Amino acid sequence: MTKSELARAYLEKASKRRRVLEVLNEEAAWSDVVREAQELVELALKAMLREVGVDPPKWHDVGPILIEQAERFPEMIRSQLPELARISHWLRKEREFSFYGDIDFIPTEQYSEEDAARAIADAMVALRAATRLIEDRG
Repeated sequence: MTKSELARAYLEKASKRRRVLEVLNEEAAWSDVVREAQELVELALKAMLREVGVDPPKWHDVGPILIEQAERFPEMIRSQLPELARISHWLRKEREFSFYGDIDFIPTEQYSEEDAARAIADAMVALRAATRLIEDRG
């Protein structure tokens, strides 16, 4: 398997989560929207890293790696890297809380429709960037 094949596989997995976001949003499952958006973003960004020849780390927030490896990306994507890093950081921070909560943080009560809308919008930014990079190169 080549780096591009694996990048495309990650992109396919990220793309399939798009419909999941729609279903969860229709169900008003705001915390689950945030969690699934994080997974979509993580897969999309790791696909991008793989596409440019970087083996992504096994942690969830790869935003700093995007910035460190900016020179590997074409200019059309390079200009988006700060925004993608911001998205990755925010959703990584929300990953566990949105899924498990905590003794004083009930995810189904703490996340709002606005949080879900932000997560979906951010996930779509990441998915579009990854799709553009991988389709333009392949």
